[in-house]
Amino acid sequence: MTFVGLVGMIDPARPEAVEAISKCKQAGIRPVMITGDYEGTAFAIAKQIGLAGEGDRALSGKELNAMTDEELFQAAPEVSVYARVSPEHKTRIVEALKKREEIVAMTGDGVNDAPALKRADIGIAMGITGTDVAKETADMILTDDNFASVVSAVEEGRVIFSNIEKAIFFLLSCNIGEILIIFFAMIFNWAIPLLPIQILWINLVTDAFPALALGMEAKEGDIMNRPPRDPNQPIMTKRFTTRIAIQSVFLCIAVLGAYRFGYAQFLKAGVQPAAALLDARSYAFVTLVVAELLRAFAARTEKRSVFRVGLFSNKYMTLGILVSLLLILPVMYLPFLRNIFKLMYFGVSDWCISLGFAVIPFIVAELSKKFMKETNGTK
Repeated sequence: MTFVGLVGMIDPARPEAVEAISKCKQAGIRPVMITGDYEGTAFAIAKQIGLAGEGDRALSGKELNAMTDEELFQAAPEVSVYARVSPEHKTRIVEALKKREEIVAMTGDGVNDAPALKRADIGIAMGITGTDVAKETADMILTDDNFASVVSAVEEGRVIFSNIEKAIFFLLSCNIGEILIIFFAMIFNWAIPLLPIQILWINLVTDAFPALALGMEAKEGDIMNRPPRDPNQPIMTKRFTTRIAIQSVFLCIAVLGAYRFGYAQFLKAGVQPAAALLDARSYAFVTLVVAELLRAFAARTEKRSVFRVGLFSNKYMTLGILVSLLLILPVMYLPFLRNIFKLMYFGVSDWCISLGFAVIPFIVAELSKKFMKETNGTK
């Protein structure tokens, strides 16, 4: 035999895999490799792409056969690579991780992956190379067979949840604020500051467009640096309810302040009490409308100042607020609509006074972000 040459072959990791693995770790997601390759080859690739690091270890199918389920349960946190595994091993690995109360997403493409895909919390099949059995078993199918797409899906999911949370926060703080306004007016034995038709207009017109725009908010810069959310954690966390309470209280203070200020000023100017009440309600109405629109700007970010992300960077929010403001003008200046809503004609000085009160909840919202970030960095 005459030696002619040596041929080496490699199936290199995709270039985007390194960044995807890094993003996973930043987001608190621990990637684990399960492969049929030899242990040495698999661990070398895992180190190359940043999946395995200091203190991590690899387990082979032979070692898994010798381990009990309890031993696998204890070893699972330290193992980043499982090599030369069988379908039974994959299912055992998934079960061990789930037993540790971890949310397990499993990717696979073959018939032998189907049992593990079924047992995982989220089964992910390959759309190009995946078998029909794997696709039918999985909860999600990757159309490009790219692991980076899984990371992008996680990121998009976090953005969607965050935007839903912002919209709920905005709507609840505004509506609870309106309830407090009526409640404290009754406690103090004052005339009701807002008529039912005025509240209905605010809920249907003023709140609707900004709430929809919050659903289109771009992702925050640290969205993938936050730890995973506990699936059992309710949306109404302690931090969330505290923020709602703060905003609702100061919204109430601002509107009642404008209402009483306007009432006192008009009485002082010699206006009859009935007419002064109508004028004071106009102050309360405009202050509430403007305060809630400013609140929508503040609700765009949870921990960062809205000025840092750009006050007008969300074009949908800017458009929504402009539409809400334009719709209030006919109510304020067309006589027949003004009579229906029981409002006064608003001059420049009246707008300035209402704006002065309306900006209070916005300022408090921006300051509370800084304070709550420093005292409680988590949700």
